[in-house]
Amino acid sequence: MKKLLLISATLLAVPFASAQAQSAYEKMMKAGFQANGQAGLDRINQDATQKFCSDAKNLTDEKSGARRAEIEKINMATIKQPSDGKYIGDWKNGERIAQSGRGATWTDKPGTPVGGGCYNCHQINKAEISHGNIGPSLWNYGKMRGYSKEIVEYTWGRISNSKAYNACSNMPRFAHFKLLDEKQMQDVMALLLDPKSPVNQ
Repeated sequence: MKKLLLISATLLAVPFASAQAQSAYEKMMKAGFQANGQAGLDRINQDATQKFCSDAKNLTDEKSGARRAEIEKINMATIKQPSDGKYIGDWKNGERIAQSGRGATWTDKPGTPVGGGCYNCHQINKAEISHGNIGPSLWNYGKMRGYSKEIVEYTWGRISNSKAYNACSNMPRFAHFKLLDEKQMQDVMALLLDPKSPVNQ
């Protein structure tokens, strides 16, 4: 009987402890940030995708697979194809966007064009030697994968909302959060998929 009571108490304590931890996390986040310029505290409010991926156990727990698939499906539904039907813009503008990490920060004026900051995580053009490696190298992206309709649409989707393909991807959801507009996305697409882009030489 004592063993049964102990087990019951433990089971009841688990969600309580989880709620306490979440509460402590939320308090820490609110205490650790302050609004400054256009960067408001609304930026620390998490949607369902972010909450799921902020819970470390969901990254390794096999039981979270169904919820992960559900989150990917929800994010996939947010992806919109280009309004003019054109996926490929100007690769030169795409390079500038990939290089830029400006816009949307507290030091930027509202309305400042937002850059993609793509080089923070990827190698893209080998002429740029300063790049991150959190994401895969995108050098020869189109040359290696081809320029089929499927590859073009997949790439558009990845840039729009990467969490549609990997619920806990580290890549920003550029279209979902309106970080890049449609024209900017078309230009980044050109950087990756225009055969004339230096990325594909």
